[in-house]
Amino acid sequence: MAVNHQNVEELYEFGETLGSGHFGTVRMCYTKTTRDPFAAKFIKLRKSKTSRWGLDREQIDREVNILSQVQHPNIIELHDVFAGRTDMVLIMELVSGGELFDYVAEKESLSEEQAMEFIQQILQALGYLHSKSIAHLDLKPENIMLRDKEAPKPHIKLIDFGLAQKIEPGAEFRSLCGTPQYIAPEIINYEPLGPPADMW
Repeated sequence: MAVNHQNVEELYEFGETLGSGHFGTVRMCYTKTTRDPFAAKFIKLRKSKTSRWGLDREQIDREVNILSQVQHPNIIELHDVFAGRTDMVLIMELVSGGELFDYVAEKESLSEEQAMEFIQQILQALGYLHSKSIAHLDLKPENIMLRDKEAPKPHIKLIDFGLAQKIEPGAEFRSLCGTPQYIAPEIINYEPLGPPADMW
């Protein structure tokens, strides 16, 4: 996907903050022409190699490149990318149902059928990613969202591909990445990684 160097505010109008993380913020946005809703992920660019704030442009480009290669009903869609001097803005599909974790906590329990449907959707998304030699490497409850929690059968969306890697068969990739509570043993042991790390 080509990076747009236009001012994002010329094409989109921004609303409430939907969430924030270590390196950026996600805000509601609408196209100015059609009023279609999207989510805008603002990612701060690192000013220098020694800076602790922001991400390297290469990291953001990797996420954009991976999202540009995937199209699956259970994976968030990337619609546009804007580059500015201090940040990049990824215009994403709006997923408004909240985190799967919160949905389960509210219900207090799931039926076996509901649990099977959620696991099946997650595994279908992972199977698709892995067939393209892509490992998510940050699969956790916060990165599994619902498109609409009011639907009779809520639809899963995997989000946040900031740590995802394309790992070709035979290539060796090692990293100490991920969220401590959820990382696979091979990450902790600094062993070669691949799609199986997502299954942990």
